[in-house]
Amino acid sequence: MVDLRLYGLLDPERANGRDLATLAREEAAGGITLLQLRDKHGSTRAMIAQARAIKAAVADSGVPLLINDRVDVAFAAGADGVHVGWDDMTPEDARRLLGSRAIIGLSIKTGKQANDAPLDLLDYVCIGGVFETKSKDNPDAPVGSDGFRTLAGLVRARRPGLPVGAIAGIDERNAATVIAAGADGIAVISALSMADEPKAAAARLRSIVDRALGERR
Repeated sequence: MVDLRLYGLLDPERANGRDLATLAREEAAGGITLLQLRDKHGSTRAMIAQARAIKAAVADSGVPLLINDRVDVAFAAGADGVHVGWDDMTPEDARRLLGSRAIIGLSIKTGKQANDAPLDLLDYVCIGGVFETKSKDNPDAPVGSDGFRTLAGLVRARRPGLPVGAIAGIDERNAATVIAAGADGIAVISALSMADEPKAAAARLRSIVDRALGERR
């Protein structure tokens, strides 16, 4: 089962000028449990090279690397899977191309999506945006903790046990709140990549998540 407790997203536009492979290594050392490369503007060749460098950087940690949107990049770079949205390649086609062992995640923002998602083909879902974020243009209003709880309930009614993460605007101040609302973990960008010390920031966030999960149980 995918470990969503601390899902670090890497984006060259939100890396504070750091090399992404180095940043990935620091975050892995701090305790992230899953990693994603998200690059909306890079060329295909550059993304493949970047993904390979990141995968090599975290190889000893055992942290899986996923690619946002780009199934072709994931396949070429030997990544562990993909995270897709509703305008990207469908989970059905991604699964067909990447195989049964690939990790495939899907974003869910609405009740309709929660009811329509092909959950049997997925390894996890991320619900959001939960809070306001500057790392992505999002025309939809944040769902908040209550909206997250509602959407997570719809997903779990259809497929109990599927890991459900929360994404957007999550940091040390509100991470425990979304875990208390039912999240199995948090997906973060700026709270790690823009921190002065990403390794220490990851360690703090991981501690918050683990403690909140323990209290919820």
